[in-house]
Amino acid sequence: MTGMENPHQVGGISVGPVGAPFDLSETDRLLSTTRAVRQRLDLTRPVEPEVILECVRLAVQAPTGSNQQTWRWLVITDADKRAAIANAYNVAGKAYLSMAAADENNDPQTRRVYESALGLTDTLAQVPVHVIPCIDARLDLRSNMGAASQYGSIIPAAWSFLLALRARGLGSVWTTLHLYQEAEVAKLLGIPEHVTQIALFPVAYTIGTDFKPATRPPVESITYWDVWGETR
Repeated sequence: MTGMENPHQVGGISVGPVGAPFDLSETDRLLSTTRAVRQRLDLTRPVEPEVILECVRLAVQAPTGSNQQTWRWLVITDADKRAAIANAYNVAGKAYLSMAAADENNDPQTRRVYESALGLTDTLAQVPVHVIPCIDARLDLRSNMGAASQYGSIIPAAWSFLLALRARGLGSVWTTLHLYQEAEVAKLLGIPEHVTQIALFPVAYTIGTDFKPATRPPVESITYWDVWGETR
């Protein structure tokens, strides 16, 4: 074997080959430890506008369907508007999250996720920056192909944005509950009717940066080869 063929370990995950174009240990640590952060957001530390713009600059390097580049990014720092968004989020989802967090039928990890999400309902207004990624068009839900193409033009960029945050010591979580109140939030923020909101990212510096890989099923059990259900 050559040095190029030797795998290495990141957070218990075997990766390789060594000698790739990027530092795999750091790249894979970024990819495997970018967590949904709700409780460890620093609500008192300001987030510089230029940091947000740096992350958006990286995000828009992601590919888009037919090179349409229809992503738009709405950054909300005004305290009153953040409070109104948080209220819309709570109206849409607080009761649901409360029931889910108390549901004893959920496994412990899932209950912790719901408890964390419920906690965000109390702090969302205080998170210093809210970011809403949008598509400058209405989502076409008439066919799976149309919807997949449009989502595929914003989700890669949105995830790149979250990775860029993590690399700079900030964190966020992909939330969608406010979309139940999409029209109300659009009116609040002056979003035109033809624009589709995709998510809400509450952004802040994280309290500590020592995030770990999550527990996931073995990829061998969920990866099929050539025929559905056929594993190696």
